[in-house]
Amino acid sequence: MNVTLKPFDFAQAAARAGLSTNGQPLKTGRVADGGGFQQALTQALGSVSKAQNDATRLQREVQLDNPSVSLEETMVAMQKAQVGFQATLTVRNRLVAAYSEIMNMQV
Repeated sequence: MNVTLKPFDFAQAAARAGLSTNGQPLKTGRVADGGGFQQALTQALGSVSKAQNDATRLQREVQLDNPSVSLEETMVAMQKAQVGFQATLTVRNRLVAAYSEIMNMQV
């Protein structure tokens, strides 16, 4: 079993969140690209789908007794996929609730 931990890189984590190291939003101009919310949602759904596919592949490899795949790696991948799916489900539920609320508004 080979488990290695990488040191935490704050600058990289902040950049992934779209922030500079002082906490201010990065000036990337992504909204001007025309992608906006739809592109962000599509990328997020693709990421969740990839995590689920990776977890399924690792499960299959563990079941087939592949020595290069560890049980720990598989369990972490499964948890990542589950957390991603739960977050996606929460976003979907909030979008449906917001849509319903807007549709029920009287003009």
